[in-house]
Amino acid sequence: MEFKTILFYAFSTILVVSALCVVTARNPVHAALFLVLSFFTSAAIWILLKAEFLAIVLVLVYVGAVMVLFLFVVMMVDIDLDNIRTGFKKSLWVAIPVGLLIVFEMTAVMLRGFWSPEMTAPAAAANIGTTKELGKLLYTQYVYAFEIAAAILLVAIIAAVALTLRRRTDARYTDPAAAMKVRREDRIRIVKMPAESERASKAKGEAK
Repeated sequence: MEFKTILFYAFSTILVVSALCVVTARNPVHAALFLVLSFFTSAAIWILLKAEFLAIVLVLVYVGAVMVLFLFVVMMVDIDLDNIRTGFKKSLWVAIPVGLLIVFEMTAVMLRGFWSPEMTAPAAAANIGTTKELGKLLYTQYVYAFEIAAAILLVAIIAAVALTLRRRTDARYTDPAAAMKVRREDRIRIVKMPAESERASKAKGEAK
């Protein structure tokens, strides 16, 4: 057995174990960390398959941005785990068939590859990890799908910005333009009053 094959089986074992830990971990922070391990292991497998670009994109986008944001949200928001687990048993009748269907589809795809070894990939598949081949496919064969995905992402960005700019009634809002126009005279007013001692004020009170 070649050393590359040994690494593939080792990374695959780590990936399967970490993916199971993502599902079974009771702490959401631990589940997120196991998911980061799964992403790193998947990137290592893609590097073994000579798909370096996909591995780098996985590490930079998902591990470097998405999972860091997810960890911040999970650690800052107080999640009530008891309420989350209340409907777990009620959803098993949906989760189990969906999980079995996913396992069946993955098994069918893998067994088809073992049963039909004569099926060869196209010549471009040998360089699928390079940016040159990906660019050719994106801007020639899948150019319309690429443009539609870009338009959908642009709409999502605009919607996210619009949601943050809406006026909320349950939060305090400060107008930056009005704050810049405030003068010193509008903030504080100095009133001059004669100084009086405590004894003098008591004497005036007794005289009255």
